[in-house]
Amino acid sequence: MSKYHKSRIKMVEQYGNLETRFVHAGSEPDGQTGAVVPPISLATTFAQPSPGQLVGGYEYQRSNNPTRAAMERSIAAAEGAAYGVCFSSGSAALAAVIHATCESGDTIVCINDVYGGSQRYLRKQVVPIYGMKVDFVDFKDVDAVKVACKGAKLVWLETPTNPNLEVTDIAVIAEISKSAGAVLAVDNTFLGPYLQRPLSFGADIVTHSCTKSLGGHSDVVMGAAVCNDSNIHDKLRFHQNSLGAVPSPFDCYMCQRGIKTLHIRMQRSVENAQAISKFLEAHSGVDRVSWPGLPSHPQYEIAQKQQDGGGMVITFWLKCPTEESKIKRCRAFLSALKLFVCAESLGAVESLAEAPAIMTHASVPAEDRKKLCIDDSMVRLSVGIENQQDLIDDISQALSSLD
Repeated sequence: MSKYHKSRIKMVEQYGNLETRFVHAGSEPDGQTGAVVPPISLATTFAQPSPGQLVGGYEYQRSNNPTRAAMERSIAAAEGAAYGVCFSSGSAALAAVIHATCESGDTIVCINDVYGGSQRYLRKQVVPIYGMKVDFVDFKDVDAVKVACKGAKLVWLETPTNPNLEVTDIAVIAEISKSAGAVLAVDNTFLGPYLQRPLSFGADIVTHSCTKSLGGHSDVVMGAAVCNDSNIHDKLRFHQNSLGAVPSPFDCYMCQRGIKTLHIRMQRSVENAQAISKFLEAHSGVDRVSWPGLPSHPQYEIAQKQQDGGGMVITFWLKCPTEESKIKRCRAFLSALKLFVCAESLGAVESLAEAPAIMTHASVPAEDRKKLCIDDSMVRLSVGIENQQDLIDDISQALSSLD
């Protein structure tokens, strides 16, 4: 890294505010040409002046790449971390964290209301193939968490959860994990570093599906893990290289570009989500609404303490006359939407709507979905940056079509 790059990094650290870090961290002008936008390095291999002598630490793209290194500096700075490691997807980041912290026979404690893809990986691969034990626990029951964490190696937390948007006190779980000698990893995908920074509340690792709000435009699949512990970082870096689940340089460039506008996009999305959640809460066709920014949310006080906004995701349950009518009404509602796109994922500039029971969480066993209230009347919205009234009008007409 050139002296110019180092001086720019110090400048960004000096200002320190989130918005400044989002725009500048990892995006120092090119030291050779002065290009304000750092170039995309597509090279798969790098010349060595003599065997084993590396230029800038680069030898092979799977092991390291200048564009990926820039992206990793960006996500680390955004989360207030010392180290960032990027992967080809959020699922790959989860796998790397497990490989870096656990061995066969170890116990993982996971929040029960977790992303369906994470639950599928834990149930169908980690347990039967890697020989680990996974306890799915309701983190609202702190005593149950304390019992489960005894002897555990890794605690996996989502907050807010997917899809119920339950909020867990990170500081409390961090203290329990520390006392048990376990590593606490927090999936921060739903809020992102603009609205929540779990490391500041005691988390050891923070992960992201960068596909969501960090990329922000539904055109990149990527994951990341950040931490402050050099030992954990070294293990993550080892598994990044050995597993080979690395993002392409172009995807890194695209995601880093997304981070530059994260705060602006999140501000609008949260404003829209607040208005929409209030509209839904007052609508006669809606049974109940879950959004951490609403005073009616069961963990509203915790959210106020550790979040800087309610987020862009809203979950609500349609009012249905019978159990049998739930899936029919849910399908009808989603089909009637005109502006919201019926699709999985979240965090992008466009608004999306989905039915978790038959889409993102279809892989969760039916009996577990029932316990978690992931039923056929549940709808999950990812609120984008469109005109607020247009979004409300679209939801309104779709609800009216059910009458």
